[in-house]
Order: sequence, then structure tokens, then C-alpha cells
Amino acid sequence: MQRIRLRYTKRGRLRFTSHRDFQRAFERALRRAEVPMAYSAGFTPHPKVSYANAAPTGVGSEAEYLEIGLARTCDPERLRVLLDESLPAGLDIIEAVEARTSGLAERLEASVWQVRLDGVDPDRARQAVAAFLAAETVEVQRRTKNGIRTFDTRGAVTRLEVVDAAGDAGDANLSEQGANGPRDRACAILRLVVRHLTPAVRPDDVLSGLDATADLAPPVPAAVTRLAQGPLDEESGTVTDPLAHDRDAVTVPAGSA
Repeated sequence: MQRIRLRYTKRGRLRFTSHRDFQRAFERALRRAEVPMAYSAGFTPHPKVSYANAAPTGVGSEAEYLEIGLARTCDPERLRVLLDESLPAGLDIIEAVEARTSGLAERLEASVWQVRLDGVDPDRARQAVAAFLAAETVEVQRRTKNGIRTFDTRGAVTRLEVVDAAGDAGDANLSEQGANGPRDRACAILRLVVRHLTPAVRPDDVLSGLDATADLAPPVPAAVTRLAQGPLDEESGTVTDPLAHDRDAVTVPAGSA
């Protein structure tokens, strides 16, 4: 069985696609592209597709990952093109590599998020970020299926800063008016790196933490985009490419030392 790892996006209006909606769309794309899928054994065989750490509904992403198992060997780039053509615009397959290593899910240790805060002055946002980073713990509450949970957001954040709006690398399919209003009014852009912990700390939890520590409450909902996810470099606090090991891996011929 050949394993292929795919990187895909959620852009524009498709950021409101739930993970279940994407699964249905992707399985239809597999059938439409006539991908030779491998199937599980048992009474109810299903195609071998593994999804890894999907972004929440309503959040854009440039870095979602999944892995599929094939019954016969295929060219990864050709497969990428066929699947991309079979999915709606906004759900874009932008990379496909053959899996030469194990543990894709375990490699997704942290995410880089961009949060656009329309109506928030950048200097005010910098003050709030400084207060958040200076705190030892920042506890917030969130309702889960098991009730209200309290957890620390500060420990999950390895990096948080306000970046220049000119370097806004958010959702490429947002309109010229921005996600929530005109581009010419006050706007702060946050860039943050968040560890993948249990329970998961999401960008909206960090915004709750900024509200708790510095009374920063955006007047309109934030526009959130995941820019990257992968292994976390603890020294620099940056996230590296999770598919780099597959591209660089060298297959050793049988019988070699």
C-alpha cells in the first residue's frame, strides 16, 4: 500500500466548512477522480483516510493535513491535480508527497495563527500582548461537551506579537473590505504560535486571555487563519514543515548496511 500525505487549504467562504462537511466533499472527490483507494478489512470496509488536527469551523487555514492509502502506486503530483480539480475552490490541495516516514499526527506539535482584529488600534493591541506575555498564567473558561472547563492559555503560547498590516498573510480569498469591515479603519494583526496541548488551546481562547489580562475586546469577531502547523523548534519558538522529512527521506535498498 502506498501512503500519500496531502496539504490542503480552507479559504474564503469555505472557512465555514465543518470538518464533517470537508470529509464528505473529499470522499466525493476521491470517487470523482477515480483514486485507487485501499480499504480497511472487516464487515464494513472504508477507504483508508487519516485526518490530522483539523482547524475549527469558521477558521481559515493554509495548512491542513491528511493521509490516504492507495491500492497501487500513483504519482503524487498527478494525484494532487486530480483531487484539486474535483474539490470546490477554497478547498485546495496544494501539496502531495509520498509518506516515507511514520507519525504525521505526532509531528503536528504547534500551529502558527494569524488573527485580524478590525476596530482595534495596533498600539492598544501591543499593550495587551505585553500584559499577556508578562503573566505567569492566564486562565480562561470554555464550555465543552463535558461542561465548563478552566485551563491556562499562557502556557500554550510560545510566541505572540503584533505584526504590520502590510504583511497580512491571511485568507487570500477575503474581499477588499476585509473579513468584517473596511480596510481603512483601525486594525491590529496578531501572529501567535500555540502548542497543541490537551485540552487544545484555540486562538479564541487566547483572545479571551487578552480580554482577561488587558481588557482587550474587539468590537467585531476576529478573522482567524492558520498559516502553518508542524514540529515546534523549542529554541526559536517557530514551527517547521511537517512534510520535510518525507521529501528528504532516502529509501535504503534491501540488503544494504
